[in-house]
Amino acid sequence: MDFGYVSCFNGGITVHQVRNFEPEHIFECGQCFRWDRQENGSYIGVAFGRVLEVEKKDDDVLLYNTTEEEFREIWADYFDLYRDYGTIKEILSRDALLKKSVEFGHGIRILNQEPFEMILSFIISSNNRIPMIKRGIKRISEKWGKKLVYKGKEYYSFPELDEIKYANLEELAACGLGFRAKYIKATVDAIYRNSADIGWICSQDSEDCHKELQKFAGVGPKVADCIMLFSMGKHSAFPVDVWVKRAMQHFYLAPDVSLKKIREFGIDKFGELSGFAQQYLFYYARENNIKVE
Repeated sequence: MDFGYVSCFNGGITVHQVRNFEPEHIFECGQCFRWDRQENGSYIGVAFGRVLEVEKKDDDVLLYNTTEEEFREIWADYFDLYRDYGTIKEILSRDALLKKSVEFGHGIRILNQEPFEMILSFIISSNNRIPMIKRGIKRISEKWGKKLVYKGKEYYSFPELDEIKYANLEELAACGLGFRAKYIKATVDAIYRNSADIGWICSQDSEDCHKELQKFAGVGPKVADCIMLFSMGKHSAFPVDVWVKRAMQHFYLAPDVSLKKIREFGIDKFGELSGFAQQYLFYYARENNIKVE
């Protein structure tokens, strides 16, 4: 467990003695799209139908607009606070090449997000830029999600299946999804008609889970790995995008290795900690603009 105790204040809670937790590392490492940095350095985001503000002060993490009960029921698991990241970092840092990335992203924690939201979100992320991804998800939420208000500002929950199941292609396209609109439509239809069972997919081992997710329209190996890692607890997943490819080429491999080979190499090398290694590598490579000669 990576925290000490919890106390309440008017409007939120303080989680004391939190280890291995840096909001910037967590929210800027590519695993989520609904968190935005505020002028004071805190982050405000929407998850599980709630608006939450997160601020770190020394070794304490302040969570605004929530209660201790919600922390126990939702946020402790969402932020993976029951996991000892110190041990994970110690193990991964035995690899001298990976150690630099671990130290750079020392405050990363892998969020436990909602599978349905992650399936649609990472379909939208395919061959897309972060601002466009966030805008598309925001528009979907505004159209089909529930309105939430925090500090006088409107936010929207990500729609549940029942709220978006009748969305047509034209409505989805109007959210700025481009060619991905047809993939979202097909995926929502498959889940609604019970031809795809998210709970059953989650329960499969990593290899079968990876295969089943790729049956959804618009889901390839990288997107499947992201969904597995960020919402299904499959920590042996190793998503390979351009930044992870560059990091792996920079640290380990020849430049002409395929994405499939890089994924296989990463899983073979890091095993059950592959997903954690991937996040450290991704964050280090992107933030330092790693290039391969």
